[in-house]
Amino acid sequence: MKVSLSWLNEYASINSAPEEMAAKLTMAGLEVESFNGRFDYLDKVVVARVEEVLKHPKADRLHCCKVNVGAETLSIVCGAPNVKEGMLVPCARIGAVLPGDFKIKKGKLRGEVSEGMLCSASELKLDSDTSGLMALDGSLVPGTPLVEALTLSDTVFEIDLTPNRPDCLSMIGVAREAAAFQEPAVELKLPETVLPAERADVSINDLAGVDIKNPELCPRYCASLLVDVTVGPSPFWLQQRLESVGLAPINNVVDVTNYVMMETGQPLHAFDFDLLSRNRIEVKTAGADTKFTTLDGREHRLEPDMLMICDGEKPVAIAGVMGGENSEISKNTTRVLIESAYFNPVSVRKTAKRTGIGTDASHRFERGVDPAATRQVLERATVLMADLAGASIAEGIIDEHPLPVPGVEIRLNIDQLNRRLGTDLPADRIKDLLESVSFGVTQESEALLVVSVPSFRVDVARPEDLSEEVARLWGYNNIKTSFPAVSPSRTSLSPRLVFRDIVRECMVGFGFSEAVNYSFTSAESCDRLNLGADDPRRSVEKLLNPISEDMSVMRSSLVPGLLETMKRNNSQQVDTLRLFEVGNTFLATGKGIQPDEREKLSALWTGSRVAPSCHTKAETCDFFDLKGVVEGLLNDLGIEGAVFSRASREEHPYFKQGVAAAVEAEGKPLGVFGQVDPAVLKSFGLKQDAFVFELDITELLAAAPEAVVSTPLPKFPAISRDITLVVDRDVASGTIMAEVDTFVKKERLVEDAFLFDVYEGKPLAEGKRSISLRIIYRSWEKTLKEKKIKGLHERISKSLIERFGADLPS
Repeated sequence: MKVSLSWLNEYASINSAPEEMAAKLTMAGLEVESFNGRFDYLDKVVVARVEEVLKHPKADRLHCCKVNVGAETLSIVCGAPNVKEGMLVPCARIGAVLPGDFKIKKGKLRGEVSEGMLCSASELKLDSDTSGLMALDGSLVPGTPLVEALTLSDTVFEIDLTPNRPDCLSMIGVAREAAAFQEPAVELKLPETVLPAERADVSINDLAGVDIKNPELCPRYCASLLVDVTVGPSPFWLQQRLESVGLAPINNVVDVTNYVMMETGQPLHAFDFDLLSRNRIEVKTAGADTKFTTLDGREHRLEPDMLMICDGEKPVAIAGVMGGENSEISKNTTRVLIESAYFNPVSVRKTAKRTGIGTDASHRFERGVDPAATRQVLERATVLMADLAGASIAEGIIDEHPLPVPGVEIRLNIDQLNRRLGTDLPADRIKDLLESVSFGVTQESEALLVVSVPSFRVDVARPEDLSEEVARLWGYNNIKTSFPAVSPSRTSLSPRLVFRDIVRECMVGFGFSEAVNYSFTSAESCDRLNLGADDPRRSVEKLLNPISEDMSVMRSSLVPGLLETMKRNNSQQVDTLRLFEVGNTFLATGKGIQPDEREKLSALWTGSRVAPSCHTKAETCDFFDLKGVVEGLLNDLGIEGAVFSRASREEHPYFKQGVAAAVEAEGKPLGVFGQVDPAVLKSFGLKQDAFVFELDITELLAAAPEAVVSTPLPKFPAISRDITLVVDRDVASGTIMAEVDTFVKKERLVEDAFLFDVYEGKPLAEGKRSISLRIIYRSWEKTLKEKKIKGLHERISKSLIERFGADLPS
């Protein structure tokens, strides 16, 4: 449903910004799917001054104009009869899209260039005047956007209502909700309707009659009569209101019924009274009538139990769904019978489904309209229609009400409500909340309220419904999360299991697939990894009865299993792999004693950096890609202060010399990563480069924080500055970053720092390399200026130069 903010303001003074309004309505249960400016289509329409008007050389009714639009002067061909030099008019510039999907383009009219369009008010949907150009106030400045010049402002909300809130299928219903959430609270202003004292000298009771044959399907039916009606176009304000919510204007009679329906939520129908046989209305089921043609010209097959509106001889409308072609309002109509009724929602729903007709009227009737407002809404439409159609109102109103709908009164226990919601609201606060949306509330005792449900709230029938009302009006966000004081039926998962799942999710997020290899491996794996004779990982646990020679020992590392998996995939022409495995490794501790188990995380990356596509150039992965994964994993796990250093060749001989690193946190080793040595790859039958890491799950779990502490998003922009240092080749970049991290921790304006470039080669001297860092500065209190960080940046640079004996690049 579309809702116009300017229309809402007729009933409640909305002081919230559209964004805030949308959020409040959504939290109140009226989900706002989107909202936009109603006059956004005028974004390329500006105020323009006509500087020169010349006759078109090839067309008598066209003029060639020079138009000042502020920054430039445009040539525009115009056919309006009232165009003249000096007048200010709206100009649609090239690229504008006017109502009717009319796009403004540069072109030629009879050989003359036209660079835009001078507009009338009707072309811009700002008035119904089609006589000529829209003349603007002479004090306006050319080039000013028309929306700004005319102070045009309106927002249209698209609201997705749940079926239980038919009361909000109207402007007044939404305004009631919006008024309840304004701060300070505002009063709902309902339109006042007073039937005129002067009436036509005829009475509706003398000219017409209403007979309800099936009161269980139509508990109430009201009708009024207008005479001396003049059917014609609606005034511009009414057309604008209907168009703002997506309805097309038809004529002043039909438009009034649609306007009042959108205002109140009560559908209405207007009959040409002179087309009603015997000037009477009978509300009854279709019976033997089998065919009926509706207003849209479609013929429908009726079923006997469908409720119909009939005259003295035939059906003239499908009750609550659509009127008939045989009683349609036309330009010749002079007498109009207005219908306002309450139909059984289930009956309307069934009829709409069977006939395949879905209308704004059936949408409201099948959800339930206000049974007490039937006559009041009819009076509102009658007075408005009489005014716009120059008609007279016949004396009296027919109000057949064979089955009055009883009011609903609910006894609300305050203690039970608070227990149900987990709140501690006092009775007077609950009373105020309910009264803000028109519930009647009296306090019978300290713990008991008697609530009279307004007739338009057909969805409220029991205390639980009132609890929901209080919850949404109080604000769901204000209700604290609580848990029942009941012992859980099962114990929670161990931290290690939870942590393991988090690690798996992180690796999958990095694009890796999980591999599950056997815990058994070949006794030759240690030799293939080139492990030293005294390496602890050579203490493998041998199996007494192995399945095969390739599964004769328990694995002491996950790396051989991943390399074997890589080999199998390469043999199937799968050259790019990102695999990880979480599993135990086993080290023998002595005969008859269980092996020492350590849970590890290992990963392998080989082949392309990204999946091949037409958008990217093929690039192979490298050491720094895998380092990025390790850094990303530690960051996701909340492990801070990780330090990277060169991995020892003696401890990790399966890595290529100089392309391996160890990582530790708080002085404890977490693992290693690097490029697999070509000789090791050859021993596994592999030909392409591979990069692996192996981390200790136990150490990762110990280093990870028990709880995650969040920080708010920054309000002020950051400033970044770079530092490039020329250092000796053996100075590790990780050592430099560790030093920089001390500034990140102690200087409140330093938010982050990272390495972004390492270079060796000419023109640098032999044995030297340049390392480039980027430092991010940010204040949480204000926007930083250059002079604020200049001294700090120089101090950091000086400290690094002195600490590492560095030079600045020449």
